[in-house]
Amino acid sequence: QVQLVESGGGLVQAGGSLRLSCEASGRTFSSYAMGWFRQAPGKEREFVAAISGIGSSTKYADSVKGRFTISRDNSKNAVYLQMNSLKPEDTAVYYCASSRRTSTFVAPADPLLFGSWGQGTQATVSS
Repeated sequence: QVQLVESGGGLVQAGGSLRLSCEASGRTFSSYAMGWFRQAPGKEREFVAAISGIGSSTKYADSVKGRFTISRDNSKNAVYLQMNSLKPEDTAVYYCASSRRTSTFVAPADPLLFGSWGQGTQATVSS
């Protein structure tokens, strides 16, 4: 079982940036895809971005494409989400997740394919 700890959330004005981090422990990090999801108040959890185990493939939700960048550093067992040009509608609790099965080259978007989740970090964008 993998343990995931997110950090980097906070309060920022619209148009600003935040960088989220997620550190993992417990298994071979580079064998598993990682994803970021978010949940706004009163809404269901939604996919934001994902990256394959070796970082060769990424996937983004249309709502964040061109503004957010997912990356990983397998030497540090960490995955990051750089969020630029933030909008109030980006306000949510952001969760990182690790794929259930090894996924070296594929970046999945289906939350059912992720089996381990962090506790979440709040990102708030003011208008």
